[in-house]
Amino acid sequence: MSNHLDISNKDLPSEPIRKGFGRGLEKAGHVYPNVVAACADLTESTQMHLFKAAFPERFVEIGVAEQNLVTVASGLAAAGKIPFVSSYAAFSPGRNWEQIRTTICLNDRPVKIIGSHAGVSVGPDGATHQMLEDITLMRVLPNMVVIAPCDSVEAEKATIAMASDPRPNYMRLAREATPVITNQDTPFEIGKALVMEQGSDVTIIATGTMTYHALVAAEKLYKDGIEAEVIHLATIKPMDYETVLKSVHKTRAVVTAEEAQINGGLGGAIAELISENCPSPLIRIGMRDRFGESGDPNELLIHFGLDAEHIRMAAHTVVKKED
Repeated sequence: MSNHLDISNKDLPSEPIRKGFGRGLEKAGHVYPNVVAACADLTESTQMHLFKAAFPERFVEIGVAEQNLVTVASGLAAAGKIPFVSSYAAFSPGRNWEQIRTTICLNDRPVKIIGSHAGVSVGPDGATHQMLEDITLMRVLPNMVVIAPCDSVEAEKATIAMASDPRPNYMRLAREATPVITNQDTPFEIGKALVMEQGSDVTIIATGTMTYHALVAAEKLYKDGIEAEVIHLATIKPMDYETVLKSVHKTRAVVTAEEAQINGGLGGAIAELISENCPSPLIRIGMRDRFGESGDPNELLIHFGLDAEHIRMAAHTVVKKED
């Protein structure tokens, strides 16, 4: 296997992905004078306090009013600003999807929506706060870009890139510390996939926090005699069809991995793509039509089958189906 990362044997630093967003937003504020920010009473949790401290005159605390949060942002965008708005994903887009649809997407306003604390790794906060449907909700909206960075370094890059993107953007962030698997030299571009491992037997397509688990699974598969190609899709929409299909045409066996509902999420998007262009055995790792539970984040990932071992087992299954 070329480019083998041997990631499980490295003492990787860990950091919440949302911290990268906070740093990126502050940097974007220095680069782009029109960047403004608003929050729904969760400024420190979403790491927007760094921007608030640097640019108090460009920050608005909306309060617990998520519908107002995005409609105010749409108005700011209409006036020539580049608004970033943040809350927990359970509330934005969970509570204000209609306002996002009508005031932002229908008018094609360049509002940047940050949904923090997504996925079951929110842990003890339980099902009410473990947003799992946001990829599905946002992917279906015309004009909306959907981004799920794999670590804090990529989140910082994505935030700065979003500031110059003319479209509505949604970025989902995790709460817990996540292994940092990229560095400052790792390329990032909205709409581009990243092939993190080369392989010829199975394609593993992951997004967000699950990319780390996909890489660990690829190492285990390598020891099993299976060469896995790992594709990190930081941008779920618009999807890098060329990179994905090139890999699927080569391997003819696919596993997807996301910390979200597979129905309509990344798994749904890949199922749509390959069924129309390159029908191949596919297993989707993710939440299967159920809510989360309260518990330790790592225990929950294992409980719901969202870990490297389950990705490994899925890969063995699809490779056998192809054989």
